[in-house]
Order: sequence, then C-alpha cells, then structure tokens
Amino acid sequence: MRYYVTADVHGYFSELRSALAEKGFFEDTEPHELIICGDIYDRGTEALELQSFILDLMSKDEVILIRGNHEDLVLDLLNNWDKGSFLQRHHYSNGTVDTICQLTESTIEQLLTESDEMDRKFSKNPFIQDIIPTMVDYFETEHYIFTHGWITCTIIGNNNSRNYVPIEDWRNAGTQAWNSSRWINGMEAAHSGIIESGKTIVCGHWHCSFGHANYEGDGGEFDNNPNFAPYFGEGIIALDA
Repeated sequence: MRYYVTADVHGYFSELRSALAEKGFFEDTEPHELIICGDIYDRGTEALELQSFILDLMSKDEVILIRGNHEDLVLDLLNNWDKGSFLQRHHYSNGTVDTICQLTESTIEQLLTESDEMDRKFSKNPFIQDIIPTMVDYFETEHYIFTHGWITCTIIGNNNSRNYVPIEDWRNAGTQAWNSSRWINGMEAAHSGIIESGKTIVCGHWHCSFGHANYEGDGGEFDNNPNFAPYFGEGIIALDA
C-alpha cells in the first residue's frame, strides 16, 4: 500500500487537488490511500467540493481520516447549540460557523434567525453523520505514526514553560488525553523527547515555520522570510504549512 499524506487542508480543495495531482495520486494504479491528519475544514471556501471528494474516497476505501482539533470544535458547537454556542466569537474566528454555512448552503442570517432548523439541517450533514464517525486518533504502520497534534502525553506548566511527560501506554489513553493531544505543538513535543523509538510521527496542527525558526534558525515564524515547508526532525515530520 502506498500512502499520500497531508494535514490541515482547511477547506482549500483546489490546493489539495493540485498537490495530489503533482504527486501522481490520481494516476496511481497501485493500491494507495490518502491520509489526512485532521482539520479538514474551517479556513477556505471549498468545503462542499472537498466534502464530495472525501466521500468519494470513502466509498472506494481510499482515505484514512485522522481527527483534528477543528473536528472537536465543530462537535462542541453542535453539542451546545441550544446554549447559543454558534454565537461565540471563537467559532467565528476559527471558521467553524463559516463551514456550517458552506456545508448547509445557508447564510449567517439564516443561522441566526432559523436556529432550530439550521441545527437539524447541519446535524444531518455527511460531515457529522459519515465523516467524523470514521475518524481515528492515530493511524500506525511499520515505520510511521500519523496523528494530528501529537501522541498523548502529559503537559506540566504553561505557555512560557512546558514540560512534556510521556505516557507509557499512549495508544490506549482515554478520550480526554486524545482531545488534549490534538492541540499539542508536535515539534516542541518531539524536541522535548516525546518520540516513539523506531518510528517517525507525522503530524499537522502547528505551522512548520515554528520548527524551522526555532530549531534550524531558518527565518521567523510569521515574518522574516518564514519557511512553511514540511519540517523534518528526529522522530517527526510536521506538515502544516
């Protein structure tokens, strides 16, 4: 089996399709699958086109979907809809509300004025009914582990001083641990020693320029000629551009 791997597509279907075409995905006659390491939607404007593509791959058993923090965000919004979660600022700033409007072909005005109907409509969408239920916390092969943020571990400290403590049986960690892991900066965790012996962890979630800037001295994170190319380090390949 050959695997094509991407992360954090965020609704940019044209860019995804162009990248896959460049790498020969559509002409590949050997058994192959696409691995998406989380965060399918919530930035670009092509949610419907992307959803149609993913559903087609699912029907052919040609895609492996890893759950990301943005999938958690949309479920949080949906599960707390009756409490007015769709009015919360972070669901607008993160793009969740825009994705709902795209996938239901509705407007924000309809979301606000037809709340109950929009709740029912979105709850029946294939994203909720078919795509998210197939998602896994990680996917593992002989040499690689694919996940969104990072494998589960314990974090001690705050944003200014974090210590990452390994969890021995991380594969069988509970739901809360995996939910937290989807927000981890994998490059920082890897450089703190949270790696898997004999394997490379492939992740998304955090902009690759962080690794290039902080561990290679290559540009800045967002200015000073940032490098958003995939980041390769000991035990890690980070993909979020």
